Amino acid sequence: MTGAVLVKSYDEPEFGIDQILRYAGCKDGHERTLRLVGDCIEQVRASLVYKVCYRPLAVSHLEGLVDLEFARSESDDLAKHLEGCDKAVLFAATVGLEIDRMIARFSHSSPAKALILGAIGSERIESLCDLFCADIKEQTKREGKYTRPRFSPGYGDLPLLMQRDIFKVLDCPRKIGLSLNESMLMSPSKSVTAFIGISGERKTKNNKNCSSCNKTDCAYRS
Repeated sequence: MTGAVLVKSYDEPEFGIDQILRYAGCKDGHERTLRLVGDCIEQVRASLVYKVCYRPLAVSHLEGLVDLEFARSESDDLAKHLEGCDKAVLFAATVGLEIDRMIARFSHSSPAKALILGAIGSERIESLCDLFCADIKEQTKREGKYTRPRFSPGYGDLPLLMQRDIFKVLDCPRKIGLSLNESMLMSPSKSVTAFIGISGERKTKNNKNCSSCNKTDCAYRS
């Protein structure tokens, strides 16, 4: 393998209230809803962690395959996403288990609070991934290279089964306390694994938004 598994922790990113409301399915931020969001943030923020483990990979493009050092993928979507990339960063990120416990605790006694906590967790892990991707982008910029938006198992035709290999190569349980069950579900649930492609060429269209994703049945699609 190209390099060792590295671990990074972040300070708390700024909370994105609009994104929390979007994840909760709230089109309008009524005063009562905003007050509930604020109360949930104060209740959970001290128990959140912001941890990432990652390692660099060499990328080779073969006939119908992408060689990622630890695995070879037949995913056409991953191949297209990493087109022109000779390196990638593989990472796993989590905001910890306590928010899962709080969601479970309130799921019966206060479904509204459980909904908002789930939305906060989704916004938190996205914010953490954005911070990490920005760090990698800045690092590669200093090397005269460019990054692609992150790409995760489950996107397009990249199967979730790749998670097994990812968890092994990143040693996720030991590094950041992230585990995977037989159904490919991660615990803590507010976690992400993904590839960041690195290329010597700038890609002209490099959007990370709903219009660039082919998952049209996503609950968060805007």
